[in-house]
Amino acid sequence: MRSLKSTFRSVMVALSMALFAAAPAVSQAQTVTDRPSGLEMTGDVLLVRPLTLVATVIGTGLFVVSLPFSALGGNVGEAGNTLVVTPFKSTFLRCLGCSEKHLSVAERTGQ
Repeated sequence: MRSLKSTFRSVMVALSMALFAAAPAVSQAQTVTDRPSGLEMTGDVLLVRPLTLVATVIGTGLFVVSLPFSALGGNVGEAGNTLVVTPFKSTFLRCLGCSEKHLSVAERTGQ
C-alpha cells in the first residue's frame, strides 16, 4: 500500500512539472491572421448564418417585449446591443467563415 501511494505521488509530481514546463509555450499566443478555410466558410453558410439570423429575429422580438421594462430600468441601449445589434453584426457584418480565432486584436476591440 505504501509503495502504491509513493508511485502515485511520483507520477503526479512528474505530471505537474510537465504541465508547468509546457505553460510558457501555451501562453505565448500570437495574432492569427490566416483566412478561413473552405470548410469553415461552408459551415458558416449552412449552419452558423441561419442560426444567427434566427437569433437576430428572436432577439428583436424579445427586445420589443422587454422594452418597457428596460426603459424603466434605464438600460435600453444595453438591451438593444445585446439582443439585436450583436446577433445582427454576427449575421451580416462578419466575414464569411471568420471567428474569433481569425480576428486580430484591433478587430476584436473595434479599433
